Amino acid sequence: MNEHRASSGLFVRGRRTRVRLGLLVAALVLQALPAQAQQPVRYDWFSYTGHDAGFAQPLPPDGYRNPVLAGFHPDPSVVRVGDRFYLVNSSFAYFPGIPVFESRDLVHWKQIGNAIDRPSQLHYDGLGVSRGVFAPDIAWHDGVFYVLNTFVDGGENFLVTASNPAGPWSDPAWLPGVDGIDPSLFFDHDGTAYLLYSGEPPGGSRYNGDRAIWMQHFDTATMKPTGPRRIVLHGPVEGIDHPIWYEGPHVYRRDGWYYLSCAEGGTSVQHSQIVLRSRSPWGPYRPNPHNPILTQRDLPAGRAAPIINAGHASLVEAPDGSWWSIFLASRAYDEVRFNTGRETFLLPVRWTDGWPSILPHGEVIPRVATGPAFMPRSTPQAPLSGNFTWRDDFSETTPGRAWMYLRTPTRPWVDLKTTPGWLAIQPLPEGLDSLHNPSFLARRQQHLSFDASTALRPPAQAGVDAGIAVFQGSTHWYFLGVRRVGEAWEVFLEKDGGKQPQVIARARVAPRGELKLQVSGDRGRYAFAYDADGKGWRWLQRGDDATILSTDVAGGFVGVVLGPYARVAKPAGNH
Repeated sequence: MNEHRASSGLFVRGRRTRVRLGLLVAALVLQALPAQAQQPVRYDWFSYTGHDAGFAQPLPPDGYRNPVLAGFHPDPSVVRVGDRFYLVNSSFAYFPGIPVFESRDLVHWKQIGNAIDRPSQLHYDGLGVSRGVFAPDIAWHDGVFYVLNTFVDGGENFLVTASNPAGPWSDPAWLPGVDGIDPSLFFDHDGTAYLLYSGEPPGGSRYNGDRAIWMQHFDTATMKPTGPRRIVLHGPVEGIDHPIWYEGPHVYRRDGWYYLSCAEGGTSVQHSQIVLRSRSPWGPYRPNPHNPILTQRDLPAGRAAPIINAGHASLVEAPDGSWWSIFLASRAYDEVRFNTGRETFLLPVRWTDGWPSILPHGEVIPRVATGPAFMPRSTPQAPLSGNFTWRDDFSETTPGRAWMYLRTPTRPWVDLKTTPGWLAIQPLPEGLDSLHNPSFLARRQQHLSFDASTALRPPAQAGVDAGIAVFQGSTHWYFLGVRRVGEAWEVFLEKDGGKQPQVIARARVAPRGELKLQVSGDRGRYAFAYDADGKGWRWLQRGDDATILSTDVAGGFVGVVLGPYARVAKPAGNH
């Protein structure tokens, strides 16, 4: 996973127009396909319950739980405007993209929108699940919010703007000449804007992961970088003899110093955060003698309930003058495995002799920490952290913010209006291995131990499969489904562990009005059950090896998502 940016020529310069036109043509072709003849599949409700031992620790009145955004919420960036904080995360090939959160205390967050929420903004067709929108940065100046991003394998770097962080956000403004990744904006006290990003050094990389941090002036009137660009960080610095993957750069100003902070070490277990400072935004930048200011790579392997991959930090000053860090890390099992993806954590920033520190070397990221002085006491962090039960009875007319699509839907297949209180899914032929948009409504797995269940009316016709998908990537997933076989139902469990999808369990049941399905996860073991007659759960498969859903096995940069999925069935013999 420290090859996060290894394909970090990530896009080919000048291919944006060609790629976007190709994806637009693909989307138009899909839209032109005839509507499916199958009847929609109806879901009555969907429920998710988390019960992690790590969240069971008692919480003091002034405490909060890490992570503050549990489940797949990677690459956080935060900004304060007045007494409120705003945060964005990577969403890769999921739509709506780049969730926008708001908080008054850095602990209790509420999603208020998405920077990418219209199919016309970006086309995701043809992109792998771990491509798309990477490492957004959020900034604010003079009444305008800016979100910058790299659209991997689909274009180049872009920014969108809004006067209200809840939206609407503008269409993307592309950033010519920014041939790297992780762009960010820094506004100096006089309003001068600087664009930073990670890119190849002059003459190309000398080794895999050799990257430089570039800086250039930015013109907010034209929304384009301007003037010469310069390198502000490249090569070894004190304490880092062989740096790899300098990325996620940010500049901050404090007490007349300019602080350049960026991630280093790749996004796996060697991940870290470093900081340098200068009297000028252009440098030269001198490193903190105590770098890295955040990492977990110096801790012993085999420790209990490890938190790993810590880095990609974003710093922010609170109204009371305290400083805080939002960063990513992962809660692992079996030392390096994690199904829940990279999550968003919070820790205070301590200043000593003019240098910031997030976590002293050798210290473990705390699961429970003391919150900001301005944080309300004894307020639950659910449903974004802690143990909780979440349920959707489909009483709204549009999917709630917890739900996502895999890639941009190019034709409507979700209906919450025709039959109030029911989710109707029009099954599409796209499978979970497709590079298009399958009829799969996904929410994040936020706990190492959880139960997810639903009630549905099984397909009335043969030729349709419906149930719950548990999805990490196009070659690593489960599908607990039901199909009509003659006059009976067949409940089945299909699994793809990276080789070939196959049904690993099945059961025939007599048809009734509703069928309930349940997925129960416990770290690297998942179980699958059904209730066809209202007499309780019956196990279809227990203790299945679900390490196929861990990032170190499946690859990529996302976490597990799960939810209702229906498809036009494959021909007999191909299940």
